[in-house]
Amino acid sequence: MAIYSLASRTSNVTTGNCCWELRTTSTDRPRVMEIGIFLAGATASTFGLGRPQAIGITPTSPVTVQAEDPGDPAGTCQVALAWATGPTIPLQYFRRISLPATVGTGVIWTFPRGLVIPISFSLILWNLSSMGVSDVYVVVDE
Repeated sequence: MAIYSLASRTSNVTTGNCCWELRTTSTDRPRVMEIGIFLAGATASTFGLGRPQAIGITPTSPVTVQAEDPGDPAGTCQVALAWATGPTIPLQYFRRISLPATVGTGVIWTFPRGLVIPISFSLILWNLSSMGVSDVYVVVDE
């Protein structure tokens, strides 16, 4: 397996909505090793990280993760920030964080054994309260 990363700036700031989705293919079960979230605007924000009840449908301009070693094959996971129909709210969260209205405030969540995303599924960040624009990065082992 190889290590892949991608950084994104969220655009959906609506409470009770998904702002970021990491999507898998029908052939891979990647492990999320690390996710970082940092506020790009001075808006107090609360995020939840979880598996949605249903993945987003028809993502708009998804971006594929990038290999950290240029000799590795192309990544397959993609990050989506907008959809024709967004992902639905998780029943439970792996992590939650409330951040103060300070630009640059953030958190890095690590998963020592990797948080597995099932085949053809996703992992999302859910806007639990009034959200500002944020910078999110992910490190996956595919």
